[in-house]
Amino acid sequence: MATERELSDFLKSVEKRAFKRSVYHVRDDEAALDIVQESMMKLAEHYGDKPPAELPMLFQRILSNCTLDWFRRQKTRNALFSNLSDFESASEDGDFDLLETYAALEGSQQAESAEDVTRRAQVLREIEIEIQALPGRQREAFLMRYWEEMDVAETAAAMGCSEGSVKTHCSRAVQALSKALKAKGLQL
Repeated sequence: MATERELSDFLKSVEKRAFKRSVYHVRDDEAALDIVQESMMKLAEHYGDKPPAELPMLFQRILSNCTLDWFRRQKTRNALFSNLSDFESASEDGDFDLLETYAALEGSQQAESAEDVTRRAQVLREIEIEIQALPGRQREAFLMRYWEEMDVAETAAAMGCSEGSVKTHCSRAVQALSKALKAKGLQL
């Protein structure tokens, strides 16, 4: 059984990644924050008494379900009400930056030039755009496997599908990303 301290430490350890994952899915910072908070509350409320080893899988599943619930609510809301501002593209003010996730090689003492930093930022931005363009299930599988570093079995359990489906979604996501980035002249 997880103690309050273990549950708190777990939630602190996953909050940033969960938020970034949610932003990729819903493309709205405020909605992503709401989804993560709702997921954390549900985990603490309903599963706080589970062993600490079970918390990561439970949280991933709850986060996925809360995200799906958000999309369902949006679909219902959009069917009933439409606002012209919904059709405008959201301006990106730079709050979400993939450079935070970029880790330089360990032991590297070299200072990067401004050109290198700018080039890397542009490449990461293109990758972010292409990840957002992936179909939902492919994006979810890709982010869990490569962002959350979950193995195939964990990802399958969190997504509620077979391990084969996870492998298929990941493979298709990697192929789509590779093709899109090559079309833009980016070789990784």
